[in-house]
This record gives sequence, structure tokens and C-alpha cells, in this order.
Amino acid sequence: MSDRLYVATRKGLFTLERGSGGAPWRICRTAFLGDQVTMVLPDTRDNHVYAAIGHGHFGTKLHVSADGGMNWEERTAPAYPEPPAGAPEDRCPVRQIPIPWRLEYIWALEAGGADQPGLVWCGTLPGGLFTSRDRGASWELVRPLWDRPERKKWFGGGMDYPGLHSIVVDPRDSRRVTVAVSCGGVWVTTDGGESWNCRADGMRAAYAPPEHAYDPAIQDPHRLVACPARPETMWVQHHNGVFRSTDGATSWHEITEVPPSTFGFAVAVHPRQPDTAWLVPAIKDERRIPVDGKVVVVRTRDGGRSFEVLTQGLPQEHAYDIVLRHCLDVDRSGDRLAFGSSTGSLWTSDDQGDSWRTVSSNLPPIYCVRFAR
Repeated sequence: MSDRLYVATRKGLFTLERGSGGAPWRICRTAFLGDQVTMVLPDTRDNHVYAAIGHGHFGTKLHVSADGGMNWEERTAPAYPEPPAGAPEDRCPVRQIPIPWRLEYIWALEAGGADQPGLVWCGTLPGGLFTSRDRGASWELVRPLWDRPERKKWFGGGMDYPGLHSIVVDPRDSRRVTVAVSCGGVWVTTDGGESWNCRADGMRAAYAPPEHAYDPAIQDPHRLVACPARPETMWVQHHNGVFRSTDGATSWHEITEVPPSTFGFAVAVHPRQPDTAWLVPAIKDERRIPVDGKVVVVRTRDGGRSFEVLTQGLPQEHAYDIVLRHCLDVDRSGDRLAFGSSTGSLWTSDDQGDSWRTVSSNLPPIYCVRFAR
């Protein structure tokens, strides 16, 4: 089991560790206190840790640690090229605001395959995907995806601009990468990023006019994950539902009966059991609070045919915690889970969610929770 947990928050990065025998989790070190840490990636290939820092007016920065988070070095953040001379301005088709060729936010960091030492993928607002082959020392925009004509359809959901927030690298073939964009659908490459195809067939956008509801290029996946042992099985928590694919995103099936709500942001899948997944439901759109003021996790063990509502150890009265996209994680054992909320609460489970333990109730708002696998 993993004995280290990274928690990225509105006011810093917190590293937690625990001893053997069910000892409690403890904060063992902090970094970037007072700064917004939008994403963290512990890369178990070489013990490097990557942290994206949002400095507001001063822009987005990237820091890398070569010793598991003890010491940090600033690296070059991804940068967009200048738009082609004379090209028409990119505009959001819904808000009609300009979409800049400028890094606004780092929303995803994922390690490349085991056969790609030093390769890291980065997803950003306004919808660009970047790759580094030297542990973040330099970055390149993945132009074949950015230049797809369908990108002109993409628009902002909760953010002003479309955002690429989920990256899944196939452990069997590191050239096969699947990404999810809000609101821009799911995209797959089988050649390391040289070409891309939109793979959101079967998803439904309830927020769109009926004639556009099934357009794959405007779907709003909130989070995309895949089972490491069976990566063709994928789960998506979508803006208006839960979707599952068993054929590597070629097609998607909507799961409509999720208690107490099909809305949410986070989803996690068991590392070896593709039919076992966890979600954290809420009330959708403008309200965005837990149903009935109760924090719950729901679990399926049969591919979404049925769900259990897990409550033991979680607040069940006047609790208004929202769990964002990257704030639910499961470790390599499949038994240990952790999730954090917008109100700074952090919970862990050692029994696949049957019971939960409060680690903290007073952290800053949490943006990302990741086990050091």
C-alpha cells in the first residue's frame, strides 16, 4: 500500500505520511504555503514530484522535486506559440469571448509510459495539451490536437475557457493516450500525439439544444479514468451523468441510476477490477452542494448496474463539501482511498470505502489528492 499522500490546495502543497499498523496520517512537510497549487504529480518512475503553481497576475509556474518533495526547483512552464499571422481570432462559441493562445491554468499532469523516462504530459486552459521529454525543462504544444477544426466548437464550462483536465496513458502501449476536455469531448491518439480522433460517441449533453446533444466535440466530461489492469474499461463523470466504455472509448454507455445523484466531478476506478468504481455525488449546476447536506461516496462493483451509498465516518448533517475533479484517488492496492473537499476536509479509507476516517477538517480548499503509487 502507498504510505505517502500529496494534497494540493488553494494555499500550498501538503505531504502526508503514515506508519505501519494502521497509524494515522500526519502532515510531514509543506511547500509553497500561501500559493495556489493547482496540480501535483508524483512520478514513481524516478521519484520526481511535479507541482503547478498559480500566481494570479504573475502567471503559472512549474516546480519539480527530484527527491520526493524534500527540495524544489523551478522549471519552465508550458507556453503557447504566437497565433499564425492573419488567422481569425479564436472565440468561445457560447460566450463569444476571445480564447487566448496563452497559458491560463495547469489542470492535468501525468507521467508517460514506463518506456518513456522523463516524458510528462500536461493539460491546460485554454484546452491545450503539452508534452515534455526532459522532466519539465522544456515543453512543446501538441499541435495535431490543438489544430483540429473541432476545437472551434469547444467552450468553457465552469471555467471561462475549455480545459484539458484528464490524461490517461495506456500502460500496455504508451503511444496510446486518451484525454478529456471540458467542454470538448474525449480524444484518443494511438501514435503518441501525431493524430487524434474524437471518441465521445454515446455521451449526451443535456445542456445543449436537442439537435446538438450527442455532438461528441461539445461533451463535458468532468473526469476520465481507466482501469490500469484493463485500460480499455474507462469511466467518466460527466456534467449530466456517468458514462462507461469497455472498448477503449470507441463507444460509451450512460449509467442513469446513481444514488443520490448522477452529477459530480470525481471518479476513481479500482486498479485491477474494472467493474469497481467510486463517485462523489452532488446537486448540479448553480447549487453544487451535497444532496441533503450529506457527504457520501457511492461504489459499484458490477460496472454500474447497482451502487452502494457509503456514509460511515462521513458528515451526514449540514455538510456542504464539494469534491473537485482530481480530489478522489485510490492507491495501487485498490483498498485505500482518499478524498478532499472545497472546504478543506480530507478523508481516507483502508477498506475500499466501507468506512472513512477524518484526517483534517481545516486545510485550505483542496484541488488535488494523489497517492504516491
